[in-house]
Amino acid sequence: MTAVGIDVSKGKSTVAVRRPGGEVVLTPFDVCHTTEDLKQLAATLRSVGGEMRIVMEHTGMYWRPIALELKRAGFFVSVVNAMLIHDFSDNSIRKVKTDKADSLKIANYALTYWAELREYTSEDETRQMLKIQSRHYERTMNTSVALRNGLISLLDQTFPGANSLFGSEVRTVSGHIKWVDFVKRFWHKDCVATVSLSSFADTFQKWCKRTGYRFSFADAERIHSIARNSVATFPKNDSTKLLITQAVDSLNAVYDALQMIRKEMLRLAALLPEFDVVMSIFGAGNITGPQLMAEIGDVRRFTHKGALVAFAGVDAPPYQSGMFDSKTRHVSKRGSPHLRKTLFTVCSVILQHSNTNDPVYLFMDKKRSEGKHYYVFMVAGAAKFLRIYYARVKEALLAQETEDTSAA
Repeated sequence: MTAVGIDVSKGKSTVAVRRPGGEVVLTPFDVCHTTEDLKQLAATLRSVGGEMRIVMEHTGMYWRPIALELKRAGFFVSVVNAMLIHDFSDNSIRKVKTDKADSLKIANYALTYWAELREYTSEDETRQMLKIQSRHYERTMNTSVALRNGLISLLDQTFPGANSLFGSEVRTVSGHIKWVDFVKRFWHKDCVATVSLSSFADTFQKWCKRTGYRFSFADAERIHSIARNSVATFPKNDSTKLLITQAVDSLNAVYDALQMIRKEMLRLAALLPEFDVVMSIFGAGNITGPQLMAEIGDVRRFTHKGALVAFAGVDAPPYQSGMFDSKTRHVSKRGSPHLRKTLFTVCSVILQHSNTNDPVYLFMDKKRSEGKHYYVFMVAGAAKFLRIYYARVKEALLAQETEDTSAA
């Protein structure tokens, strides 16, 4: 048994090699993330010989170059959650934080949990790419919110209330929002108010036909009335038009990017074996389904459903010491905040649809009828959803493994 612990950082990593009994085969040394250094590392580890397992922390994206290179070289590589390494005791009361000490600690972790280490596979590569896309989607969504709020702030000076003319749910297949495209053409309230209703209705109808939106004369009447009663503080000139046009173009560029990210997330998720099962669960849509799969990963790595709930940080762990036993406990929030955000979205969708055949909705509705606080029954619903997710997905994956084994 030869354990290799790698403490990963940006641009370089520290490597230590240990064996049982406290034997340090190779004292910790640094390796740069270059082609030459990584090939030299593979050769050095190969010269050590024996059954070897390499463990490193899941630290951002810095671990990927060294993990992929060692995987290609034929080594057993395991990428472990950094929290597990952090909480692992290296049998020392002295608190030391150096790259060398951390690499030795990771190698000791590998020896301690030798049999439980999970090898990094090609399927994990797909999951990793899906996770990257999911996080990219989240960041891009935050950007779209900031740009949208900036546009609304400008419209309050040129065409107050324009952002509420149609609602944000009216979209094209490209992901554009109707009111955003509308204000690019009718960027000032005087673009509407200074012409007659019939003239505006005709122009509006042609615009709808050209952009692919549905035309309604009732909408034209309503918009014309709102424009005539609005007060603009910015003048109708080329400078104001440029401000609105630039803001709309920036926002639509982000919406185009979001649409591409959604398609790629769905494509990557469809490559995973649990895709059909996840998408069949009520509350998992074309966006939230891939996000759940990205943040949860392979459910087979969790020993039981409670482990998945704890990973999401929506559990309330017991707190008891001696005669004291706490009765009011908060959720741990130890896991992924991205997963909790996705679960909150899923539970919100479930509440909106109020499907009386869905067990998660019935559970949340029961808690709500008991007078529980909004966040209390939402967190309880998230935990219930995860338990159902775990049971259905794991059952499907195990059935598929059995089928593949029988076919082989």
